[in-house]
Amino acid sequence: MKYMGKEIDGTLWQNRGFWFEHWWNQVRVWRRKALVPFEWVGIGLGMLIFTSLSHRNLFRLCDCLSRIMYAFDRRGRNRSLENLRIVRGNCRGVQGTDAFDPDKWRYDPTHAEELIIRRSYRNMARTIGHIFWTFRDARTKVAAVGELAPSAREFLREHSQGVMVSAHIGCWEILSQLAFLEGHTMMSVAKKIGTGGMTKMLMKARQSIGQEIVAADGAFKFLMDGAKKGKSLGLLVDQAVQPKHGGIFVRFFGRPISVSAAPAFFAAKAKVPAIVAWSRPLKDGRYRCETVARYEAEEARDIWGMTQRLAWNIESVIRRHPSCWVLNYNFFSNIPTAEDIAQLEAREAKLRGADSKERS
Repeated sequence: MKYMGKEIDGTLWQNRGFWFEHWWNQVRVWRRKALVPFEWVGIGLGMLIFTSLSHRNLFRLCDCLSRIMYAFDRRGRNRSLENLRIVRGNCRGVQGTDAFDPDKWRYDPTHAEELIIRRSYRNMARTIGHIFWTFRDARTKVAAVGELAPSAREFLREHSQGVMVSAHIGCWEILSQLAFLEGHTMMSVAKKIGTGGMTKMLMKARQSIGQEIVAADGAFKFLMDGAKKGKSLGLLVDQAVQPKHGGIFVRFFGRPISVSAAPAFFAAKAKVPAIVAWSRPLKDGRYRCETVARYEAEEARDIWGMTQRLAWNIESVIRRHPSCWVLNYNFFSNIPTAEDIAQLEAREAKLRGADSKERS
């Protein structure tokens, strides 16, 4: 007999694994549907509470929520420890040969590692809280808690259009908001987070200051139209993107990772410069947007070369500030094939040859 495209033979007991998996998937679907009304109530209450808080009290609430997240997110803690050890170069797992399993990997960090991971959870909670907090009076709140370093302000004033590149470091949301306050018409991309309701509400909150947010699925067309109309793009480059969706493999902390080539592509296509920046959390709770590197439009013609350099730029910031990075994300989820590795090594050799020629 066939069930859901699979051939089922033998007794119920012999196929107990299949039937249990099917039953558990159905339970998850029913649970997800049942939680939708409660999710909307929770989002509504969250928006009401977050927007009415002072910035200091917002941080207090987010810090409390981060401790709860840390306590219950077993898979995330395991993933964070693996990523942190990749950053530090002492991870025992080898991508593609000794695959990491967050359900089986034992979470056994040192005191220093645990402190970094806890701070990473805190930073992530504060950033998400910032999105909801700026749903009302966004311009006033962003101007009060964010500032631009002189180099970042100079870039935004010199160029009416550009590609702003960052990663999930510090408060990544405030970067495009500050650029918008400087007069840039901004477009950013949003991936699906949780259910459809959660994604829509987050997109609405992120658009409150006036920037335009497009969904990741089908974003290419909207970004291309925006670039042609003179809009600046705000893009994050530390997300895993499958090659069939426009991702290319680069080297990140010594490991192959498939990331989007969109920043280099749109900088070359629109003939505009690109800037790599991040928002450094300050001791007083504010954020300071600092530049890491700048690229001219001509440099973006080498799509892979610029994408690799962008990854190195982000890597340099994370090495210095690992607790500001979202450590519990599966950045290395796309395992490269032998062909991908061969192509990556050939591109690396070509890049090394070009760099040595420039130095000579």
